[in-house]
Amino acid sequence: MREYKIKRGHNPDLNALVSRYFGADGDIVKGMQFSVDGIGSVTMKQEKSSLFIDIVPPKTVCGDHSIIKKWNDFLFEATGKDTKERKKEFGKI
Repeated sequence: MREYKIKRGHNPDLNALVSRYFGADGDIVKGMQFSVDGIGSVTMKQEKSSLFIDIVPPKTVCGDHSIIKKWNDFLFEATGKDTKERKKEFGKI
């Protein structure tokens, strides 16, 4: 499980983002689970200013690279941090 810290002052509607990007409905504060083609089974939960995401990858690999862009776009809108900022944050751990 990974923890993505949400940038200070960034207050996205995470339920709406998940619905828009992945078509899944639920309450992110209570925790939600859904499946995405090419990513696998995703479990998300928001606690205060952090987003916890656990992914179980699919058994077959998908060759569509647009899924990675879609995932990164979602994380950018959800956390307010781009790929470079998230990588720097994980490097500190």
